[in-house]
Amino acid sequence: MNDLVTLGQRIRYFRTNSRMTLDQLGEKVGIAGSQLSLMENGRREPRLTLLSSIASVVGVELADLLDQAPPSKRAALEIELERAQHGSVYASLGLPGIRPSKGTSDETLEALVGLHRELARRAREAIATPEEARRANTELRQHMRTVDNYLPAIEDVSEKLLSEVGHTTGALTHRSVTRIAEMLGFELVHVHDLPHSARSVTDLANGRIYLPPASIPGGHGLRGMALQAMGHRVLGHETPSTYADFLLQRLEINYFAAAVLMPRRQSVEFLSEAKADRNIAVEDFRDAFGVTHEAAALRFTNLATKHLDLEVHFLRVGDDGAVAKAYENDSLRLPVDVTGSTEGQFVCRNWSARTAFTRTNRTTEFYQYTDTPEGTFFESTQTGTTDSGEFSISIGVPFAHSKWFRGRETTNRMTSTCPDESCCRRPDSRLTNRWSGKAWSSAKLHAHTLSPLPAGTFPGVDDRELYEFLESHAD
Repeated sequence: MNDLVTLGQRIRYFRTNSRMTLDQLGEKVGIAGSQLSLMENGRREPRLTLLSSIASVVGVELADLLDQAPPSKRAALEIELERAQHGSVYASLGLPGIRPSKGTSDETLEALVGLHRELARRAREAIATPEEARRANTELRQHMRTVDNYLPAIEDVSEKLLSEVGHTTGALTHRSVTRIAEMLGFELVHVHDLPHSARSVTDLANGRIYLPPASIPGGHGLRGMALQAMGHRVLGHETPSTYADFLLQRLEINYFAAAVLMPRRQSVEFLSEAKADRNIAVEDFRDAFGVTHEAAALRFTNLATKHLDLEVHFLRVGDDGAVAKAYENDSLRLPVDVTGSTEGQFVCRNWSARTAFTRTNRTTEFYQYTDTPEGTFFESTQTGTTDSGEFSISIGVPFAHSKWFRGRETTNRMTSTCPDESCCRRPDSRLTNRWSGKAWSSAKLHAHTLSPLPAGTFPGVDDRELYEFLESHAD
């Protein structure tokens, strides 16, 4: 009953097959022909009793009217045209709608529908401007703050899957990940020729998920990649129509993978016990489930507020001080630009996320208290290295919550008054007097500064390369 356009087409189809006009059918069922016309055009929803009467008069079963399939090829074209003209893409053009008449040929309808399909395809593949992407990312981060970074529906789905494969405790094995894939109808295939722009590829036609070689040292990331790929199917994702859709889907599959690798019940039990012992440490949480430090820190933010009654913030920061990822619900003032975006902004030099780079021994977590205009925060930071440079992962809480964490006895303490420029951004006055007007530097220009965001059905993935890869591996 929710698809009035299809319902109207089916009423019209069976009416015309019975060789009745609108007025003739209306007279037999007790309504005006004009009212029946509104129903056939999908503008009014008929009562079930009226539909029963219509079905009886035109000589079909009620189920025939309620069937969701278009009654003919012509009707399918008219339905698709109707829906397209009510979509946001066509509405943005400011053009009037076209209602096909009896005299409109099937060829004309096919051409109109084809044009709408192409408009929709180009809209889906449109290159998002950096401003649009940053706005979408900011809105998503703000939304996750309102729900305390916790998505119970995905938690429930993840627990159900783990129960079905019999996983109850400890780190999730590669074998269990394979069993989850098989249960969902997929085979995990490790190949050496993945498209350079893709982390994984899912072949829906042949039920395969292609992943990098299994010989990657440790292989921990492969479990996450496989689960993220499965997440699209488990969560019912469709091809993203906007950059905001793409970002939301990416967040949801990352959340799903983390919820499977670090299940809610086991994770909450582990962290609750650590809290009771006043010994919460991300490195312990990481080691207990065999994941990366970043994955453990992010998963901690999912569970901290809802299950541990802790407000928290998370930061991934490059060695230049720029934010790569951020989350907070503890009132820490994150650096933001005029759009409200924090990614790419620079954190204070006095925050643990940056002071951790200055220590010599980086094998364990670094602890620090930081006094800010919003209050004092306790932070635990771990540094790491990738091919693109060093980075730090920080988990922080307000001072009142520090009593639950390992490292709370640290004497490391810094003061930050950012965004006050005098805090850490202005050079020392002595150095300014010495070097002002006497220095010249050639700045690095990052390639992404001048590049638009990547196009493609899935932003950043080359469609041609993707389809050629699938063809080379198809049976």
